[in-house]
Amino acid sequence: MAFPVRVCAVCGEEFELKPDKPGFANRCPTCSEPESADPVIAQPVDADERKSRAEANEARRRAMRDLLYRKDS
Repeated sequence: MAFPVRVCAVCGEEFELKPDKPGFANRCPTCSEPESADPVIAQPVDADERKSRAEANEARRRAMRDLLYRKDS
């Protein structure tokens, strides 16, 4: 059984679309390879930043709860 021939959306090269091919169906195997990304180093967060994030998250939760469960009387 022949595999369908596709054209890569990135480089324009023709390739066979095979089952279990990693990556996207419209990209050739070379263009589908994941790029090597530099590891992101987590920066420490101080207490004030944590507190402000927690307060903002609580305000968001309260606003969503009020919007979802308010009674239209």
